[in-house]
Amino acid sequence: MRALLFAAAAALIATPLVAQPIAVPRTPGLPYAPRPIPDRIVLTAGADPAREMAVSFRTDGAQGDAQAQIAVAVDGPTLEREARTIIGTTRPIESANGAANYHQVRFTGLEPGRAYAYRVKGAAGWSEWLQFRTAAADFRPFRFLYLGDTQNGILADASRVIRQGFAAGEIALTVHAGDLVAQRDDLDHDDEWGEWNQAGGYNYSQAPQLPATGNHEYLDVLLPNGKESRQLGPYWPLQFALPGNGAAGVKATTYFVDYQGVRFIILDGTAALDLGTLDAQTRWLDATLAASKAHWNVVLFHQPIFTCARPQDTEELKAAWKPIFDRRRVDLVLQGHDHCYSRLTAEAGSEAGKAGRAKGAAQGPVYLVSVVGSKMYGLNDRARTQPDRTAEATELYQIIDVEADRLKFRTFTASGTLYDGFDLTRGSDGRNRLAEIAEPLPPARTCTGVTGPDGGACVARGK
Repeated sequence: MRALLFAAAAALIATPLVAQPIAVPRTPGLPYAPRPIPDRIVLTAGADPAREMAVSFRTDGAQGDAQAQIAVAVDGPTLEREARTIIGTTRPIESANGAANYHQVRFTGLEPGRAYAYRVKGAAGWSEWLQFRTAAADFRPFRFLYLGDTQNGILADASRVIRQGFAAGEIALTVHAGDLVAQRDDLDHDDEWGEWNQAGGYNYSQAPQLPATGNHEYLDVLLPNGKESRQLGPYWPLQFALPGNGAAGVKATTYFVDYQGVRFIILDGTAALDLGTLDAQTRWLDATLAASKAHWNVVLFHQPIFTCARPQDTEELKAAWKPIFDRRRVDLVLQGHDHCYSRLTAEAGSEAGKAGRAKGAAQGPVYLVSVVGSKMYGLNDRARTQPDRTAEATELYQIIDVEADRLKFRTFTASGTLYDGFDLTRGSDGRNRLAEIAEPLPPARTCTGVTGPDGGACVARGK
């Protein structure tokens, strides 16, 4: 294992031990050197996004403090008149691209359902004005975007899919199911985060991003006692100003957000599986769902309970979390990690699920796995019979429309083709019923021997 240094970078909301890798030797400053103009501007939600948002951004070292200006959005070029300046916090980081400062600013005391414009400061001046709208104080229909792993081919391949998702229009927020980057020892990690930011561009700064950590947000490290472990990489707490209302010991990576009638609960599967936080997260999950007054409950984490590529399900998470999902009537479970697509409605299999629906049975949590980036895994044997719909060697994005008594879930391929979809409708008994969409769908996308679903070589490899 390559020698590692430990960085003191920490989130504003917690102080996780993070690992700073020795930068891979390369030509400094190309192509993601920090500049005196702010970049990597990412908007995140407070626990109550009707009244609080936060922003993180990067500059070179010449901008020593975190400054942002915010104003109620107006229709003319007069934002500066009423803008107020907010001071945040700053943390430095070193990479092969040079020294940089990451800044975070929280916007508090906002009014629900209102449009605001903001900008952030670098040594050479302010960024452009960016605009967001706070959530409504109560239920309102909205649309959100769900993205699986970007991880590989972030700019070359995943960017096309991400931009297609945003092109659907009126995206109120985006959830990311982990492995936003790869962070392998042979890659420059600052470049990867540069690619991730470039792939989403200004879309990341105008609607809140709700990310979950994946295993690749962590780094393998050698502890002083000689044992190997995992540490949260240094960029996560700098890149995302998260609410900090999560489980004890993992407040930098677990949290919940209530947005217009939906409670989004974000868990950290890697810390649960590898760092001994499963019990703490399980207790927090149960309590957070028990306290929810939302119309809908959506849970997001990386490692899937029901896998579509790996030979075995994630049994530790299944044993701890699935009973809570069932008992607390979670509506959607959004995951990544397996680099394939799966929509599962019944553990007993797709035929059992269809038979139950034909008899009017209530629908429990719907489990989804998806992928955005270029790394693909082949489907496992269970994928032929257990999920309702699968795909391999396919980049996808998901659009979810939230209504008072219905969730409309649609999955699209990278080219914008509708690939899967269902409606979850809330009945008068308070239970969900699932209906497949009536629109015609293309055949299931799978490899046939060495031939991929697009006719060339199959790019999905066995896991």
